[in-house]
Amino acid sequence: MRPNGRHAAGASQLSAIRMWAMCLLLLSAVAMSPTTAKAAPSSAAATTHVYLLRGVLNIFSLGLDTIGARLEQQGIPVTVANFVSWSSLADEAATAYRSGRIKTIILVGHSSGATALPDMIAKLNQLGVPVKLAIGLDSVFKTRLSTGAERYINIYIGDGPGEPVRAANGLRGKLDNVDVRGTGVGHITIDKNEAIQRRVIAEIDAAIARSRGPAAPVAEPGAPRPARSAAATAPARN
Repeated sequence: MRPNGRHAAGASQLSAIRMWAMCLLLLSAVAMSPTTAKAAPSSAAATTHVYLLRGVLNIFSLGLDTIGARLEQQGIPVTVANFVSWSSLADEAATAYRSGRIKTIILVGHSSGATALPDMIAKLNQLGVPVKLAIGLDSVFKTRLSTGAERYINIYIGDGPGEPVRAANGLRGKLDNVDVRGTGVGHITIDKNEAIQRRVIAEIDAAIARSRGPAAPVAEPGAPRPARSAAATAPARN
């Protein structure tokens, strides 16, 4: 027996409604999916490299791994290593800089990793390579900065084991000592503190934005050093 025409039309409309409903569900699922496409990193970010130096024993500075992972999510290449590797890392950075693979070098260190930063900066400068930004987190020994990054930020705990960084005569670049005593941050937790991590990442982002302009020249090894720049600042606190 042939179906009634009215019933056949109703069934056809119901099938069409179901198809549209399935399409809407699929579109909603795609819209709510957490794996949405990321924006492509800028060329300045892609040609930046951030070196993060952990402290003693490689187990007390794991907050640097978190910072590194967040930077990678922004499309910024990173290397996380123990502070004892600072010299070989400087050689690698210099090779990459000369080849053009890296245009902006940024250094971050915690504890002994922060103490090693001035040595790494000095070696890079001797190799003719500029350092855009260096951030030390609670350097544990008295540290003197004799050759500079464009900006050096030392975040330390004034009533703890950390020390302010001293500016040597003739220092080029800007030195900022930031005392975070009284904030509840400790030497072992400073690299893991959310507010500190946000500040470090914000400073790195700002440095990358500045790097779109021409890089400051670096004196050749053995060249006479200019008079102290007015941009250099003395430590904020002793």
